[in-house]
Amino acid sequence: MQGLIMDTPLLISSLIEFAARYHADTELVTRTVEGPIHRYSYADANRRAKRLANALAGLGVKPGDRIGTLAWNTYRHFETYYGVSGIGAVLHTINPRLFEDQLAYIVDHAGDSYLFVDLNLFPLVERLIEKTPAVKGVVVMTDANSMPTSERIPNAICYETLIAGQSERYDWPTFDEKTASSLCYTSGTTGHPKGVLYSHRSTILHAYASALPDALNLSAGDSIMPVVPMFHANAWSLPYVATLTGAKLVMPGPKLDGASVYELLESEGVTFTAAVPTVWLMLLAHLRESGLKLATLKRVVIGGSACPRSMMEAFEEEYGVQVRHAWGMTEMSPLGTLNTPKAKHLGESREAYFDRGEKQGRPIYGVDIQIVGDDGAELPWDGKAFGDLRVRGPWIASGYFHLDQSPAHGSDGWFSTGDVCTIDPDGYVRITDRSKDVIKSGGEWISSIDIENIAVGHPGVAEAAVIGVAHPKWDERPLLLVVPKGDAKPTREQILKFLDGKIAKWWLPDDVVFVKELPHTATGKLLKSKLRDDFKDFKLPSA
Repeated sequence: MQGLIMDTPLLISSLIEFAARYHADTELVTRTVEGPIHRYSYADANRRAKRLANALAGLGVKPGDRIGTLAWNTYRHFETYYGVSGIGAVLHTINPRLFEDQLAYIVDHAGDSYLFVDLNLFPLVERLIEKTPAVKGVVVMTDANSMPTSERIPNAICYETLIAGQSERYDWPTFDEKTASSLCYTSGTTGHPKGVLYSHRSTILHAYASALPDALNLSAGDSIMPVVPMFHANAWSLPYVATLTGAKLVMPGPKLDGASVYELLESEGVTFTAAVPTVWLMLLAHLRESGLKLATLKRVVIGGSACPRSMMEAFEEEYGVQVRHAWGMTEMSPLGTLNTPKAKHLGESREAYFDRGEKQGRPIYGVDIQIVGDDGAELPWDGKAFGDLRVRGPWIASGYFHLDQSPAHGSDGWFSTGDVCTIDPDGYVRITDRSKDVIKSGGEWISSIDIENIAVGHPGVAEAAVIGVAHPKWDERPLLLVVPKGDAKPTREQILKFLDGKIAKWWLPDDVVFVKELPHTATGKLLKSKLRDDFKDFKLPSA
């Protein structure tokens, strides 16, 4: 027997329709690529998304066709989120920070028929266009007055001209909720980038779960600023959560320096924002240099890489902003865990509060997790056992786009994340390393992430990385690489003394090397494969 409930598919178009109908005058604010601040409402956004839908039909775009975007967080990019997916086509958000060869591979592998590109990224597409012959056309997301001329792409289309003559009347089609909605490629630190193909169903379910109090805790009373880019795992679902809840949405465009981010936080009354730690380092530096405070900001979600304890303490104790540590992956849409307290934690000491806060959090509804050992057997949740983290759930990729086999996707329905972690009895995950980055010394694991997070708490350290270096007795020992902060000149002895007592004695790095900068992936994560290659012949003093 089945229930007598209407069979209404979960489609992305229903989100913008809901926002336009029940939160019609709520603002969507953008710092545009051209410079000025742009404002309009959800009702306006829905009308323009429908114009875009009609324009796409005029270009011959059909359901299932891939439409690529190389764009920042702006209102026009927001319109493609709904205009493209809403007609049954697939929105392919592309990270412009990737190497050009990777970009060409991604566009070709995805089979993009059109590319929508921001004005300041158009030169990048000019260089790519000869490597992507299948692309039928390029749409520059600007107005006629700012439209560039190009010998390589003489028939580039102006976005505003494209939609100007289109009707605002459009009935969003109804189709199977499992239809593909959007496509995002991993950063490809090993081998070619791999495509994660989201569905309408997975996107809606993920948005629902993300908005819950024990997740992002968002509502119509919030003003949300997604600093995390819209080309990276759907900006952690925030463009969808905003329409689902009716919250104000503030788009920072391409300017992510501390002063620009601060200006929008204050002028638009932002209550919630999210980004990787490097963005918040710039904001904190700006606040400290200027002596400014944060008037409206209540919560910051930090993910992408581990959040240092010193950063949490700065936000909470200096500026009264609550930090929520998060973890996820492109393959997970991307949210997996959020660090929120349970009832038992209310009233905990300051020390216990930050000890818990350093963990990546516990799973949100829809995500099931386990850790396994080298033999594949599940390990206990005792906060001590290290194991490979596996996940499953209704918004986690079951495979990769146009890739027949994936070693990460097991026949038992679990996805191997490549992360090594512990899980405590309350379900809080603590990521200790990527499996390929883990340091094994004398048969025991050392967490490079823990050492890095403590090291950046030193006043003379801007950034730190730890890698394993070959050792004749212990197999591997940790080497600490440090980027000094500003004009600071910390010494090896000072850094090791700072670490002493904060980590196990046998975890102390065998040496400290000072460098001008550290390599990063296109999504801002430390590129440890390059560091290991650069230092493969390094001789430790103890060796």
